[in-house]
Amino acid sequence: MDIETDVCVVGAGPAGLTLALLMLRSGARVTVVERTRSFEREYRGEILQPGAMTLLDDLGILAGARARGGYELGRFQLLENERLLMNIDYGTLPPPYGFLLSLPQQHLLKELFEACSRHPGFAYLEGCGIRELVGDGNAVTGIVCGQGERRRRIAAPVTVAADGRYSKTRQLAGIRQHRLDAFAHDILWFRVPAGDRRDRSVRVHRTAGDPVLIYDSYPDCVQIGWTLPHNGYRRIAEEGVERLRTRIARAVPAYADQVLERVTKLTDLTLLDVFSGYAEEWTADGLVLLGDSAHTHSPIGAQGINLAVQDAVLLHPVLLTALRTGDFGKEALSAWVPARRKDIEKVFALQARQSKAMLGGGGRIAGAVRPLAARALAHTPLYGKILRAIAFGARPITVRSDLFEKAEPTRREAAEA
Repeated sequence: MDIETDVCVVGAGPAGLTLALLMLRSGARVTVVERTRSFEREYRGEILQPGAMTLLDDLGILAGARARGGYELGRFQLLENERLLMNIDYGTLPPPYGFLLSLPQQHLLKELFEACSRHPGFAYLEGCGIRELVGDGNAVTGIVCGQGERRRRIAAPVTVAADGRYSKTRQLAGIRQHRLDAFAHDILWFRVPAGDRRDRSVRVHRTAGDPVLIYDSYPDCVQIGWTLPHNGYRRIAEEGVERLRTRIARAVPAYADQVLERVTKLTDLTLLDVFSGYAEEWTADGLVLLGDSAHTHSPIGAQGINLAVQDAVLLHPVLLTALRTGDFGKEALSAWVPARRKDIEKVFALQARQSKAMLGGGGRIAGAVRPLAARALAHTPLYGKILRAIAFGARPITVRSDLFEKAEPTRREAAEA
């Protein structure tokens, strides 16, 4: 069965579903295809920065997502051998978003999905991975997804690739990705019971071994990310799970008992191949790359969801213009790209500096200088500038609610009325 729609979105992550909701509220028909069959799956990112919270609140999504369960995290701290080097207080930011939000990603996706489902122009195909791009000359005019009885052909004047860092849509379009291995670590993620911990902060612990990231994760868990040398997992895994879990327990002594109890096999750990990268092109005739499909980032600074939601908000008016004019050429669809590329370049640069400061090599000189530099930074105007850039992005981005079919005010506009 063929489907005709205005916009075909490949991937039901934060970028894809946010864009779908924006377009639906503006009167467009949207079909979203997702290769998995459930939102109950493993996710890497679950921390929302204030910038993403602002936009999601404007869309009426944040309150419902939070009601499903999550934790406010007030501080980001860097410790070295249990000595506090940096204590970034999100409470210094303007209310009401003076915190980080640890929110299971499925809570956000379910809320976005339910909001999309209230619109008659929404179609959702789960368990339906993309197989082919359909073209008319050099222009993309739709996709083929699924297989067997679930095979579908979707005709759309514009297709949006929102299917992540390993985007199949990008590969089918023949668009090269430039990988930046500036981040010298991979991360093994796992959870343990929180016990009596109610720290409500994100912490990076630097020790003589590999740095460890720790934060509270709903419900009543602690998410732990043990860093290891880039591409070093195979060698470490060959030593066996007993040695591996002993090393992890030594790195997080406060949770050593839980680690030894919960980590009994390698499959209890999730390996994240950490890299940054960007697609050579973000658009083609009838095609747009969004979020991780266009630019991939390391977990430093918790920027993934922030950038994905911002991308969707920026693309929204561009797609509406294309639908109104009938121009789905590369140039028309690229109207948002030049400014956004500059934003992303700034994020890459900031993440590289954060990575070096938080996870970089030790050494006697570095160990002596780092505490002094960290404390000095906290007392300069640069500290506030960096915090705002991490929290909100390189420039203000707002939801174009004036383009909605029913002119519903955003949360901010309603509060000011």
